[in-house]
Amino acid sequence: MTEREYNECVNQYADNLYRFIVKNLQHEEDARDIVQTAFEKLWVTRHQVITNKSKSYLFTIAYNQMIDHIRKVKRISHKESFNEQSLGTSSQQHIKDALQHALNKLTELQRSLVMLKDYEGYNYAEIGEIMNLNESQVKVYLHRARLQLRSYIVKTENII
Repeated sequence: MTEREYNECVNQYADNLYRFIVKNLQHEEDARDIVQTAFEKLWVTRHQVITNKSKSYLFTIAYNQMIDHIRKVKRISHKESFNEQSLGTSSQQHIKDALQHALNKLTELQRSLVMLKDYEGYNYAEIGEIMNLNESQVKVYLHRARLQLRSYIVKTENII
């Protein structure tokens, strides 16, 4: 990968990568750090990376760093609330909050699968490459995650 190809990769994938990480972590600064580190690792190994595989390489690095970060935070048991609920929320905000709460009920793997497929629009093969799963595992895990989301959202106490 040349320097020009690296710069094109940054321009092309930085926003998508950041969105994916920040949606999972729900913390902008940590997401920026992870994205920056992923691009730094891409720069260091740019001579070994095939240009058309740079997208999956970046998402794989960022995903693994995100998981490491989550584990580190759990070990420290440092929890902060980034979403403060106001008394007069609109119905659209209520829907977003309910969906975010439902996503938080999923495991890290399930949440990442849902975000990559439904939010970022990746196909099963790309997701499998990013998350180091085969295509059938992606389909099964994604199906189970969606079932879990549906069962949470349709509960009477969660209906909008």
